[in-house]
Amino acid sequence: MSRNPTGIRQWIWRAFVQTALIPLVLVEVVLIAAYLLTNSAIRDAQIEHLRETALSELRTAAARESRVISQQLQEVAKATTLFRNFTVDALEDDSPAAPVPLELNADGVRYSPRDLGGAASFYSGLTPPERHDLQKVARLHRLDPLMKALHTSNPLIASLYFNSWDSYNHIYPWFDTAQQYPSDMNIPSYSFFYLANAWQNPARAVVWTDVYLDPAGQGWMMSAVAPVYRGGMLEGVSGIDITVSSILDKISRLRVPWGGYALLVSRDLSIMALPESGEREFGLNELTEHYYDDAVRRETLKPEDFRLYRHGQTRELAKAVATRNEGVMGLELNGQQRLVAWATVPQTGWHLLAVVDETEVFSQTNALASHFRQIGYLLIAGLVLFYLLFFAYMWLRARQLSQPLLKPIAGISQMMGQIGLGRWQPEAVSSEIRELDDLAQHTQAIGAQLEDSEAQRTKMQERLELVLESATESLWENDMRRGVMQLRGRLPARFGLPSVQLSEAQFLQRIHPLDVAQVRAELDRMRGGQALRYESEYRFADGLGEYHWLLSRGRVLERDPQTGETILVAGTHVDIDAIKRVEDDLRQAIQQAHAANEAKTHLISSISHELRTPLNAILGFAQLMRMDCSPEAQPEAADYLDEILLASRHLNQLLSDILDWSSLQAERPQLTLKTVEVTTLMHECAELVALDVQRHGLRLEFDLPPGPVEVQAEPRRLRQVLLNLLSNAIKYNKPEGRIVLQIETVAGQVRLMVEDTGLGIDESLQAQLFEPFRRLGRESSNIQGAGIGLSLCLEYAKLMGGSIGVKSAPGTGSRFWIALPSVGTHSAQPLRQRPRIVYVEDDPACQLLVRKALADLADVSVIGNGRMALEHLLADPPELLLLDIDLPELGGAQLLRVLRQAPGTRWLPVIALSEATEMENGLDFQGWLSKPLDLDELRQRVRECLQELDFSPSCIAR
Repeated sequence: MSRNPTGIRQWIWRAFVQTALIPLVLVEVVLIAAYLLTNSAIRDAQIEHLRETALSELRTAAARESRVISQQLQEVAKATTLFRNFTVDALEDDSPAAPVPLELNADGVRYSPRDLGGAASFYSGLTPPERHDLQKVARLHRLDPLMKALHTSNPLIASLYFNSWDSYNHIYPWFDTAQQYPSDMNIPSYSFFYLANAWQNPARAVVWTDVYLDPAGQGWMMSAVAPVYRGGMLEGVSGIDITVSSILDKISRLRVPWGGYALLVSRDLSIMALPESGEREFGLNELTEHYYDDAVRRETLKPEDFRLYRHGQTRELAKAVATRNEGVMGLELNGQQRLVAWATVPQTGWHLLAVVDETEVFSQTNALASHFRQIGYLLIAGLVLFYLLFFAYMWLRARQLSQPLLKPIAGISQMMGQIGLGRWQPEAVSSEIRELDDLAQHTQAIGAQLEDSEAQRTKMQERLELVLESATESLWENDMRRGVMQLRGRLPARFGLPSVQLSEAQFLQRIHPLDVAQVRAELDRMRGGQALRYESEYRFADGLGEYHWLLSRGRVLERDPQTGETILVAGTHVDIDAIKRVEDDLRQAIQQAHAANEAKTHLISSISHELRTPLNAILGFAQLMRMDCSPEAQPEAADYLDEILLASRHLNQLLSDILDWSSLQAERPQLTLKTVEVTTLMHECAELVALDVQRHGLRLEFDLPPGPVEVQAEPRRLRQVLLNLLSNAIKYNKPEGRIVLQIETVAGQVRLMVEDTGLGIDESLQAQLFEPFRRLGRESSNIQGAGIGLSLCLEYAKLMGGSIGVKSAPGTGSRFWIALPSVGTHSAQPLRQRPRIVYVEDDPACQLLVRKALADLADVSVIGNGRMALEHLLADPPELLLLDIDLPELGGAQLLRVLRQAPGTRWLPVIALSEATEMENGLDFQGWLSKPLDLDELRQRVRECLQELDFSPSCIAR
């Protein structure tokens, strides 16, 4: 860290300034400040008086107009409540109602084709025609006289309507709804439905919407809406649309003192009414043209430029209006200072703003303040001139005082330089100042201490080198620029090296040819500054040409600060020849074990093959003899032959199980999984064991679903597992017991269960069931078996991507099952599920909007906090992340940087959402959308990202 030290002369000068001059300056500044503050207090008092007068008049005008607007809106709210109550009565009236003549077009829209003097009906094609509630339509048409009367009684009311949960619209006056509305209009997705629901409006009161562009083509409007519940369910919303133009005309004609003007701001701080003078100052042009085709499909509000907080010059005003119902403040508009007063309309949350020119209000006071300010400037100029002369005098005095200090300090500095060069006992300088004389003596004592410390350091260095040489073969230093290696220790003598200093080429000649490339690559990495540490194992030749293993480790000691190249590397050589011999012995032992295992597998296969040949003859001839032997003529011979056949089949099954087990241990096969209908398969397996069930006096029962159940499995191996489980249930059952076949679905898996009423198995022994050749004490019983069947079942279940389990207790029987993935959840070639999208956003309205917009494309989950989102994303990354940049606790930009550093989320696709017009540089994302969101563009971006991730059209709705 560089610094500029201060000389004695400068130091003395600064001391004078700090101890003498600055206090004097502060006194003078305080006196002038008192004068200026007095002047300012007088001016402020005058300004405050004028301000209170102006603000009182501004507040009076704003409050008077806001009361007029409030009274008009209260009348509309009462009419809305009346209309809602009559709507509830009409829907709950079960008396027959005459059907309403409606037409159904090709798009599935049912509508009123002509004006019959009542309201218009529109049933969206989004609801299938067969589900249109025509009785509800007929009941609602009873309200047409009331709607007509309310419309006539109040000139503010533009239209009355009822919108239902199933996208039915009943609206007065009549217009051609089929031409105006889109056929697939989703009515519940509009904001008035959101404002009326239970969680947004638990009191079920009348609420007001924001100003919006009417889809029916009647211009800028707002609605008073009230929820209509039927049997505890939100049946729909009753609402009254009012025109804003009449209210806005009154605002534009409002007279404001001092040549000011008024404007109206909505509750979301959007400018609703703005005169021409305000357009110039706010840099906006009031909208005069509207596009109703787009307004039908989505609510169209004022553009973002009409929001106060979108402009730097009105952002503070927006904060003040949002936090207080009335007030006044000053701000700069288009380079001019303005005063703004506001009042709030309670029903709608609108804010009436009055804007006046501040200079007009404070012109006389500003002139008086300018005169006082000139007097203050003259006082300050005189003070500056006085202190310039005083500073010159003090500077000369500082030069005179510094001279006695410079010579002894220079002598002490020379003593320090001699100590640094190794002359530990320099001659001390003398000074008239006692402190400087003591400093010289102390410097001389420091030299003596350093001399003693250097002697001790040299001795400790020699000891350290002895310890290192005894623990390693050698210490080495490699000068990368010169290509020279310096060796110290036993290595040069042991390996017969010609010298303790070798060139890099000479050293590499002693390394085994197969290891040279590796060592050279490590040296190149170190030389290029790509690594700070060096480690390499290689074989090194001694004087007789025999190779020994060495471990070489080192680190960088010196690097070129300009180029970053390594200059000097130092490290150690360690003999690891004995360790390498142990590794070779262990490798040979492992190879011998593999060979023994292969020999075992081959032996089992050979023995099984040799046994099958005579067993085939025994089984075949016994079957022929049994066919020729009549049980009535030769009963004993028939019994003997049955025993021979039973034993032969059992022995054949044992050989098959042993061969299967041996092949599984030698090499795990790759099964080809396919869709298998398991209900039919379980019936087939039951038919195969039906004779054994009947012979043992058991009952076979089924508890299977009526429809087909499909899993991913290998049919032959699944049949083998089920037959094995059925065989065990028969062999280990009680007399007159029963066997039940069941199917159940648990967490996306299908369990095929075989339950018996046998003796059961103790829980402490169940862990040994699936070990090969374990029969849990049944080895000496007359029940045939080798203990391989369940272990084979477990292996086949794993190969098919499933599992196997048991639930049993002594005396209650046993239930065995194999669990396999159902079709649509898992397969050998994994099937892609619906993609998952995480949307990180703290605004509930945006959360609801995006979830509904993307519901047909993916499973969307929302998180409203940046820190919580980071923990969730690192633990379970989705397929796509929608990230709002402005988040609480942890900002979106910082969250994205952390995700890009984590291995699991480094390549996670991200679409950033922001209210800003430009994004911060350096952020890594796949797309960026500005707010308010264009839902069509959002859906297109999301669909493109998911298709790049290889999600099939069956997973992504078009």
